[in-house]
Amino acid sequence: MSCSGWTKHFIVKINEGQSKQIRCMAHKCIAICDEAVVRKLVSKRHPDLADKFDRFLFESYIEDNKMVKWCPSIPHCGNALRVENDEFCEVECSCGSQFCFSCLSEAHSPCSCLMWKLWTKKCRDESETVNWITVHTKPCPRCHKPVEKNGGCNLVSCICGQAFCWLCGGATDRDHTWSNIANHSCGRYKEDGKKKAEHAKKYLYRYMHYHNRYKAHTDSFQQESRLRETIKEKVLNLETRDSKFRDFSWVTNGLYRLFRSRRILSYSYPFAFYMFGDDLFNNEMTAKERQIKQNLFEDQQQQLESNIEKLSIFIEEPFDTYSEEEVIQTRMQVINLSVIIDNLCKKMYDCIENDLLGSLQFSRHNIAPYLSKGIERAVEPTIGGSTKAGCNNNCQEADDQDNGKVVLDFLSLSL
Repeated sequence: MSCSGWTKHFIVKINEGQSKQIRCMAHKCIAICDEAVVRKLVSKRHPDLADKFDRFLFESYIEDNKMVKWCPSIPHCGNALRVENDEFCEVECSCGSQFCFSCLSEAHSPCSCLMWKLWTKKCRDESETVNWITVHTKPCPRCHKPVEKNGGCNLVSCICGQAFCWLCGGATDRDHTWSNIANHSCGRYKEDGKKKAEHAKKYLYRYMHYHNRYKAHTDSFQQESRLRETIKEKVLNLETRDSKFRDFSWVTNGLYRLFRSRRILSYSYPFAFYMFGDDLFNNEMTAKERQIKQNLFEDQQQQLESNIEKLSIFIEEPFDTYSEEEVIQTRMQVINLSVIIDNLCKKMYDCIENDLLGSLQFSRHNIAPYLSKGIERAVEPTIGGSTKAGCNNNCQEADDQDNGKVVLDFLSLSL
């Protein structure tokens, strides 16, 4: 058959959305057409369709390779990232978006992907509102709407008009005295109902403990993120002064260490909520083992929290107005605290990976490793020649990661 016939065949298949594995047009032939031949023939008559074919190839390459994924930024930047060796890592796109490569949600270590998924759902839905209703209200025996008690008397009335006993929830008449309700007695102890209410109350308070601390550090992170411009002004003021010190990198390094460690600290609370709760690992350790591990983790968490707060205080101080001696003292404090916090983060991750998650027998949870320099950033390559076939033009930049090599590829395709 002529080239014209093959070209028409390829055009039809591409318009149908096919890219790889376009079969021979002969009846019952299972041969796969060569991609280079398809591109060559189609580009002669329809260059735009050849570009479409390359796009389909690139997209199918990403779909078939778990080590290559689109950046999940909104709006979509059109970039794809590839990692080697380990998909459980956090990466940064050239658009500035940082995300977990495994689940494509925001960077969330030291939480595992499952922990973070459960935590975001818990914070988003109304499950804790339901818990509050369970603890503080009781259903009307007639219309079953929740009723909250607003007085000391145990005879309560629903808006539907039904009176009932607050102690047992049973329907009653409205007649009562100071000591009892007419024709009603519920003095017998009911274990199940009391246990359920106490359990719901305990679970709610536990969630509130971890959520309040997670929210507090998340808010602190957002507030501290606004310090960038303030820090720039302070550094400019210091540079204009007649001083023997000209290197103020300790300021920006300290600020970055504050951002990085504050984020880790905030995510450590959802991790602790699930690690030491009954949702995921109830059968993995005894109550005694859980308490020992929880004490170990919380000791490290508190040390990290204490030093982060100290660093935050020094960073926010108006050190650009200090004397040279005071600036030197502030500089030493910021440098020392940055080193201490970095070591504490390493220690916490080591505890999580080896003593906590590493000791699990029936569950497997992976977290992105801790990197002192922060999340690896993919670099957009300079590609010579045609950039249309993104899957045929790769650029690799190797970066050291804790004495091991992790290679990030940035594959760019304009959408």
